[in-house]
Amino acid sequence: MKKSILCIIFLLTSTFLYAQSYPEILPMKERARVINELLEDKVNTVLPDLMREQGIDMWLVISREYNEDPVIETLLPATWLAARRRTILVMYDKGGDKGVETLAVARYDVGSTFKKAWDKEKEPNQWKRLAEIIAERDPQKIGINKSKAFGLADGIVATDLEELKEAIGKKYSDRIVSAEYLAIGWLETRTEKEMTIYPNIVRIAHEIISEGFSESVIQPGVTTTEDVIWWYREKIRELKLQTWFHPSVSIQRADPESFDHLRTFDSRPGNNIIMPGDLLHVDFGITYLRLNTDTQQHAYILRPGETEVPGYLQQAFKNASRLQDIFTNNFKEGRTGNEVLKMSREQAIAEGIKPSIYTHPIGYYGHAAGTTLGMWDAQGGVPVKGDYPLHLNTAYSIELNAATYIEQWGKEIRIMLEEDAFFDESGVWYINGRQKEIMSIPRIPAQQ
Repeated sequence: MKKSILCIIFLLTSTFLYAQSYPEILPMKERARVINELLEDKVNTVLPDLMREQGIDMWLVISREYNEDPVIETLLPATWLAARRRTILVMYDKGGDKGVETLAVARYDVGSTFKKAWDKEKEPNQWKRLAEIIAERDPQKIGINKSKAFGLADGIVATDLEELKEAIGKKYSDRIVSAEYLAIGWLETRTEKEMTIYPNIVRIAHEIISEGFSESVIQPGVTTTEDVIWWYREKIRELKLQTWFHPSVSIQRADPESFDHLRTFDSRPGNNIIMPGDLLHVDFGITYLRLNTDTQQHAYILRPGETEVPGYLQQAFKNASRLQDIFTNNFKEGRTGNEVLKMSREQAIAEGIKPSIYTHPIGYYGHAAGTTLGMWDAQGGVPVKGDYPLHLNTAYSIELNAATYIEQWGKEIRIMLEEDAFFDESGVWYINGRQKEIMSIPRIPAQQ
């Protein structure tokens, strides 16, 4: 019987042998309700302060259907999967405790948050109606999403910008400013309500990883890394969830091959059969309720007679865990990503750890807007994005690796960890904990 058939039979039968405890996943109607409630709450509680911090009293977000500004996708109601025709959202700070007025220069209300402010039968020209709204409110600074460094804050397209300036004339065109830091603030800030549900989302991701890295999915000598990758994709669909990137599964083992970062995440062999003694690595994320996860964890395939992960791999994992602690302990409001990167690398090296740190914000997007703290190929710092300071109430994928030489394998390996965390007044805390030890396959029951 061919290997592929054996693998399919094993995967089908093993699903009945492994019971995973998943948190409740809401039906689509309930998800829409939650998304809309989170959006309305954030507009009311976060947006006014963000606009005032940047001194922008009117923020325009303009998009055409299927050519969306990344920001507008976070402002649309749950039942809108794209902008309609040209959708123009206007946010105007009325000052004091009056809050922010939210209008839609569109043919319809845009959800319950943005009220329709254009009657095409009375004024056929959409741009002219926008010009009227601007003139009526006389804003001093009109923010648009334009940025050289931050792609997520550079959403206005050339045509819309040209037509906007032509419609509102020189007086108000001279008041247009970049809203890049307002856009970043909106994207990166997590609300109290979002952080109430985020742990559940990350837990779902952790449970999926755990099941995939178990004897219910992996049969040594039969299952390939590609089989496990596609099992993860199928599991996401089975749970009626989505992913924002294709998972990866890679192997480090006692062979002459050296670690290659590009190969680990890109050019992997498709038929890499998982064998006893292999150290597995997964990079995996889901999207649920408009929030994303990004996680990397490890598992080890026990050899015959082994009852635990070898001590030399456990020590390598401890080195990476210590690097996590060094790094997150250096988070401080106002410090730049480059400052935290430099401090953390110097401290780790002084402790005998060989570090590589490449942490990014997470939230509405997997690689989200905010402070960049290193890249795997830029350990000396990242221009502009790395100079952006840390703000409270922001979330990050704490992504890094520590290299350890394994004498038993005659080579250096990398323990690559990534866990989602939140930064607030108390410091950095993991949204649903973090992997504390390498998983074993099969699992070894705890001693009673």
